[in-house]
Amino acid sequence: MATTNDDGAHLDGAGIRAAALALPGVYEDFPFGPETSVFKVVAPVTGGAARVGKVFAIAGLDTAPLSVALKCDPELAPQLRLANPGITPGYHLNKRHWNSVDCSLVERSLVLDMLEDSWDLVVAGLPRTQREALGWAARLRG
Repeated sequence: MATTNDDGAHLDGAGIRAAALALPGVYEDFPFGPETSVFKVVAPVTGGAARVGKVFAIAGLDTAPLSVALKCDPELAPQLRLANPGITPGYHLNKRHWNSVDCSLVERSLVLDMLEDSWDLVVAGLPRTQREALGWAARLRG
């Protein structure tokens, strides 16, 4: 369960981390230094070389205001930006595919939905065997 700020309506850094790590195959990495969490998804290895995870969320979890970059369907991204001033084109990322989400302005439930959608988009691009290993088809039916 995600934690929230004092007002209960918005996610804090611990909430983002908990929600991301609760998704199958997710791990936290720090390729840009200890202040920036990069959440990646990778299917379990069943032999051969280890696979590198695919990025679906980037956040400085100790920053204020808390902002998280999330992958987004390119058709949906502009609609989300128009509907919510806390959602802007991804900072230093491909603005067609990424949104920056100010967690102090965007409701917790929407941030969590966008986090899961970002994970889904990345997993959908993995080979079928990796999607199955992550239980992705079962999650869609469930």
